Amino acid sequence: MTPRLKELFIKQIKPNIKTKYSLKNLYMVPEIKKIVINMGLGIDGNDAKILKTCLEDISKITGQKPVVTRFKKSIANFKTRKNTNAGLKVTLRKNRMYEFIDRLVNIALPRIKDFRGLSTNGFDNNGNFTFGVKEHIIFPEVNFEKVDKIRGLDITIVIKSFKKEHSIELLKNFNFPFKEKGN
Repeated sequence: MTPRLKELFIKQIKPNIKTKYSLKNLYMVPEIKKIVINMGLGIDGNDAKILKTCLEDISKITGQKPVVTRFKKSIANFKTRKNTNAGLKVTLRKNRMYEFIDRLVNIALPRIKDFRGLSTNGFDNNGNFTFGVKEHIIFPEVNFEKVDKIRGLDITIVIKSFKKEHSIELLKNFNFPFKEKGN
């Protein structure tokens, strides 16, 4: 069964963006390639119990088992050692990616306290969008009572695009709540 947003993208969003920007064919339309979700643990990465609970939380949120990332070199000021656990990372593609976007936009982001919208400053020159979430408990899959510490997430949406404006238009069509310029 194909996700709701994937069908919407193929049937409505893709042709609309093609006509709006008068692109020559459908392959020039911006498209989401993957979503990378990262949770940095820092010093807590060395504790096996904390690592296990964070692993369970991220796997509930994404529906996929995360990879444990490691520090590449030792830095004394940050109290890090080479090859010790730094955090967790998940890369979502295809159907899981569209299901995650649907849950993120319609369920998780509206649950953020005093949320006024996402900033468009998170776009890079290639059209990829990166933003942070301060509380991973905004996702309904995470059991609030079992969480020992609230952690943040970094979410990167990798978009195949020729221009930054095309990427912004694509995410607006997916109902991403962006801040207006005047506010």
